[in-house]
Amino acid sequence: MERFDVKRGLVKQITEEGGLATVAKKYFEAVNDNGNNSFSGSHDIMTSIEAHFNDSGALIVDVKNIPPNFDDKEAMKIAQDSRKRWTQFLDEVTGYNSKQRGDKAKEWAKKASKAKSAVSQALHFMKVSSNVSEEIKEKAESLITEINSCLENNDFTKAASRGEKLNKLFQ
Repeated sequence: MERFDVKRGLVKQITEEGGLATVAKKYFEAVNDNGNNSFSGSHDIMTSIEAHFNDSGALIVDVKNIPPNFDDKEAMKIAQDSRKRWTQFLDEVTGYNSKQRGDKAKEWAKKASKAKSAVSQALHFMKVSSNVSEEIKEKAESLITEINSCLENNDFTKAASRGEKLNKLFQ
């Protein structure tokens, strides 16, 4: 399962133009419209493609590939074509090119890391410090619970902002 950021406004535009399945049909052989801006399908070495937009407007995809026969030139051409189609599909539905998608993924992971780091630092500080008031501890524990919930729900942006709030408690 992979997650891709989508440019602002693009989900709405794709929805108005027939949905995710309509775009997928331009690139893949077998596409089934599952409704709610989602589809399942396949194309050559991609034996299963499932995709949808989540509530926060990100593209969630699950793709299963079979490796090609690397000794067969025709199989390699088919695999290259499949890869090209996949990349073009992602370019169109995310509004970002490959490099931008990679940068967005790193940014997304960094947010999760910052939130986890804030929790770890706060827990350590509360453990070693004797002058943290009960009020601050309660606020910190509440924020930690909220951060952990956000992390479980893959809402890393909200988790990172709560992590910043948590860090400010101990400054």
